[in-house]
Amino acid sequence: MSMRFAANARRGLVALTVAAGLAAAVSGCGGGGGGDDKPSGPASAATADDDLGPSTQEGDSEQPLAELRGSDGLLLRITSARRDSGGFVTVDGTLKNDGARSAVIPSSLSGNETEIIKNGRSLGGATLVDPKGKKRYYVLRDTEGRPLTTTGFSTLRSGATLAVFMQFPAPPADVTEVDFQLPTFTSAGIKVSG
Repeated sequence: MSMRFAANARRGLVALTVAAGLAAAVSGCGGGGGGDDKPSGPASAATADDDLGPSTQEGDSEQPLAELRGSDGLLLRITSARRDSGGFVTVDGTLKNDGARSAVIPSSLSGNETEIIKNGRSLGGATLVDPKGKKRYYVLRDTEGRPLTTTGFSTLRSGATLAVFMQFPAPPADVTEVDFQLPTFTSAGIKVSG
């Protein structure tokens, strides 16, 4: 019993430390040392309701880098793709149901890797492709195999949006344009900043 308590306490302490560090990174972003701007925010949506309502962080004022159409009226707007000092590229955007009915999020968005699929619905199937270097970059995952992307969603009501993010290894510094791909969606070229 005490071993179980100690293990749970350690997990809780690690989660608290990670959350505090990410909160500090988010509050301190704006010009300098960056870090992971959003990695844990949307990922904690693993307990989100099956029928999500409109997001208050829709970001319609931003001109998107790309708009990708998917099945059942789903629309993915990519609003930013930023390098950070840790060697990652974070892609942010919104997933919107442009259709007239509620849309079930296809499980194929998670990709086909067993390690990612076992962690539930996600955008783990997303990739960045460097067409000149002929290299494909997959969504990163943590030490327990969870993808570093928005997780835990299954349905979007008509007109509803969901803020999403995905983290990838950064391509070489001279690569500023990549193709973004997500299963069931059209692909699009995007510019990587930073």
